[in-house]
Amino acid sequence: MTRVVLLGFGAIGRQLVDLLRSELSDGLSVQAVVRDVAAHQQRGSLGAELHDAGGWADLVEGADLVVECAGVSAARELAPAAIAAGRGLVLTSVGALAYADTRERLLHGPGRLHVTPGAIGGFDLLEATAEADGLDRVRIRTRKLAASLVQPWMSDDEAEGLRTLRPGDEPVQLFAGDPAAAIEKFPGNVNVAVALAWATRGRGGDDAELLTRSLERVQVELIADPDARLSSHEILASGTAGRFELRFESAPSPENPKTSGLTAVSLAHTVRESLASLQHRSTR
Repeated sequence: MTRVVLLGFGAIGRQLVDLLRSELSDGLSVQAVVRDVAAHQQRGSLGAELHDAGGWADLVEGADLVVECAGVSAARELAPAAIAAGRGLVLTSVGALAYADTRERLLHGPGRLHVTPGAIGGFDLLEATAEADGLDRVRIRTRKLAASLVQPWMSDDEAEGLRTLRPGDEPVQLFAGDPAAAIEKFPGNVNVAVALAWATRGRGGDDAELLTRSLERVQVELIADPDARLSSHEILASGTAGRFELRFESAPSPENPKTSGLTAVSLAHTVRESLASLQHRSTR
């Protein structure tokens, strides 16, 4: 029996398990680590076995694959244990890679890291051109509804200003800079920026060092748009390979309207690919 351990069982984790229902019916075992087991049991486990974080180390030891979908803080704190134990790790909160200490722990094995692109795509093209040294400039502009961008560090006036934006008001640029600084301020909103840096890191060296340079090159803009109906991400990449513009608008998750529905869809694809890779290696 193949055993998958989820770190987190919120909107993304629950949608992921629902998307994997055919695999569950074929014998896939899913165990999920949550903060409040009783609360999740009341909502329904969707076929997953629920555990509290106290048993994390033992669950990792018995896992074939670990899947993180719990947010940047939890990813930094707990996910490296999967890599240290030699397990494959699917990382959803890619913003964790913006932190140098976490990069070192996740990218140097012995386990293998799988990065999911989340709510954006086109990474095959961007990764290929970056590997050929064909990109000089990479930028991502994210637009979201203002209320979803309110952060605990904001002053009362700043938070209220976002909450009271109405359709027809001018959009507000909340951030412009590099992905690492963006993640510090908006950890739940700009994971895609770090995923973009990962995809365009290039090749020919240590992944952690390549990603560090890529994080310095990628530019991020985060805009509170009162007219936004869906979250959108616009990517502009250019260099000797040409000029590329990509735009994505994603419908909200059925579990949580503040989360993109594409994140779990992308995660399910990455999980299936990772499981297939495990099965291939076991039959060699």
